[in-house]
Formats: sequence, C-alpha cells, structure tokens
Amino acid sequence: MTTSALILIGIDLAAALVLSLGLYYRRHHRRDLVVAFLGVNVGVMSVAAVLGTAKVALGLGLGLFGVLSIIRLRSSEISQREVAYYFAALAIGLVTGLPQTDPWPVAALVALILAVLWGADHPALLSRSRHQVVRLDRAVADEHELRADLEERLGGTVASTTVQELDLVNDTTLVDVRYRVPRGAARPAATRGTAAAAPAMQGAAR
Repeated sequence: MTTSALILIGIDLAAALVLSLGLYYRRHHRRDLVVAFLGVNVGVMSVAAVLGTAKVALGLGLGLFGVLSIIRLRSSEISQREVAYYFAALAIGLVTGLPQTDPWPVAALVALILAVLWGADHPALLSRSRHQVVRLDRAVADEHELRADLEERLGGTVASTTVQELDLVNDTTLVDVRYRVPRGAARPAATRGTAAAAPAMQGAAR
C-alpha cells in the first residue's frame, strides 16, 4: 500500500468521525445512525480501495452510487437531513478509496463536503421555519378556517398545509403544516407525535 493510499485512509477516517460524531451526533443525538454512517463510509472506502484500478475506477464509482442509491432503510424512519449525511458518508468513502497519486485535492473535496454539511445543517440557518404533523380535535374541511386555526394554535404564519386525513366519523383532521414562527421563538424538540387538543411536533427545522 502506497503512502498516498495510507494518507487517504487517514483522511477518510478523520472525516467520517467529524461527520458522524462532530456534526451529526452533536446536533441530533441519534446513535444508531452514527453506526450506519461510519459503517457505510468505511465499507465503501474499503471496496473502492480494493477494486479501484485505473481501468475500472469510473465504472466502479457509478456502479456503487447506483447500487447504494436504491437501498431503502426500512428499520426506522430517517429524514431528508439524515439522507444527506448518509450520502456524504458514502461520497467521502468513495473519493478517498479510489487510487490517487496526490491525496491533497481529495482532502480538499472532503473538506468541502464537511463544510457544506456544517453550514447547511447549522441551527441558525432558516431557524424560524417549522414543519409539523398536527392532529386537530375536529374535522375542518375549509382551507381558510384550517389555516386560521393552525396559526392560532402554533403561534406562527402558516406557509402551506396538506391535509393527510379528514375523519368525519371521529371528528379529527390530520394535517402536514409548514410555517414560520416570530423572531426569538424557542426552537422545538426533534420529536414527532400527535395530540387531540394541541398539535404534535415534528421539530425538523427547514
């Protein structure tokens, strides 16, 4: 194994730890996905390092992305934010695993991926935007009435609503709502649930 390959392995492991522990776990505290990010990163890096010759490097890269893009994690729900971290872990493992004579351009690309994830997932970015799934304790068919009711309950300006279930028998409404809160409002916890009189939080700030 060449010196460049060893440097790239070191860069990959350091970047994977920064991505999964320094960025993701520090902000979202989901241990099972830390294992997934590290596993997919090291796995892809190892496969790319073994198979990534000059003749098959391009085909290998496209093949890995094609195969892994159809993987669907069914054990638990993951958000679009977590998909981004998953894809970043995959990309870092791939670019560091392929043979390179000069590791420093690869290091720059890895640093770029980490910087983009750090900035795009920063709590201050679009901090007033909220997304919740709310179950109201009455059936509301009128869109304007629904919007007014949600704004009163949520204390913000509703941007869009999507009614997922209108139950006229049990007199409930399940609605996906995106809204903006006033400046200085507290950031909700990252949970999801439903309640009868009060809305349930899916605190994924967009």
